[in-house]
Amino acid sequence: METISPPQLKSAISANYTDLSETLRIAADYVAENQVEIATRSLRAVASASGVSPASYTRLARALGYPDYETLREQARAELSRRGDDTFQNKARRLQSDAGQPLLPRQVSACIDNIKALVDDIDPATLEAAVECLEASRKIVLIGALASAGFTDYFAYLAKWFDDRWVVAGRNGATLGSTLAGVSSADTVVIISKHPYAHRSVRAVEVAADRGAKVIVLTDSHAFPGLRFADFHFIQRTESPHFFSSYAATLVLIETITGMLVARAGSEAEARIRDVDKHNRLLDEFENV
Repeated sequence: METISPPQLKSAISANYTDLSETLRIAADYVAENQVEIATRSLRAVASASGVSPASYTRLARALGYPDYETLREQARAELSRRGDDTFQNKARRLQSDAGQPLLPRQVSACIDNIKALVDDIDPATLEAAVECLEASRKIVLIGALASAGFTDYFAYLAKWFDDRWVVAGRNGATLGSTLAGVSSADTVVIISKHPYAHRSVRAVEVAADRGAKVIVLTDSHAFPGLRFADFHFIQRTESPHFFSSYAATLVLIETITGMLVARAGSEAEARIRDVDKHNRLLDEFENV
């Protein structure tokens, strides 16, 4: 039986998720979050554990582009075989065992592949719609924890050059809760989260959606808990010989989104950038050379 090349299982779920019925979304969530069970247990056992009928899994497989459930199951097995044991500790151990091999070319190659994959993994129309959502928002709240925290800061740094609506939640004495309490249907919340997913980021998606805000999620897998509450989500690949996930593709996506916003803002953005630059120099933020 022909097997579809990894990582198309989760990519297929991401690409088709919005078109699935509620029942098929539940099944898709279970597939994304329980690949070991999908690969090793019978369809009857999977259906019993997830509370979704076996027939629904067959319909899900076809909705994702697989001829039948068994092909989907074989794909899960192939991906698990390829993935192996990818804990941080084991990745670090592999780094140590490969210490004699130059890391730079391997890291560069992995990052280039991750970045190139953005073109295939991200639908241009969905990206345009997300940017339109940001453009129309009263306020944009950025949320990130653990390794993702620094990237929300970078996102805000770029955006604030041309737009003063951006806020990083949980900074400068303001709690995450107090920031989310102030959002409404007029606002957009952007969440960056990569495995292992921070609990506060997962909960923030649901809280923001409950407040009526639009939610945009930048993550590494459809298995991100709470993805069902997002209005837009973008998956970036994070493969790396290092012991942690690479954010190279995420940086490119952040810079692309802010670039698209600048292009839409026109002369107003240009004037604000000029004004911010002037005040940065007055305040000696930059070395005058």
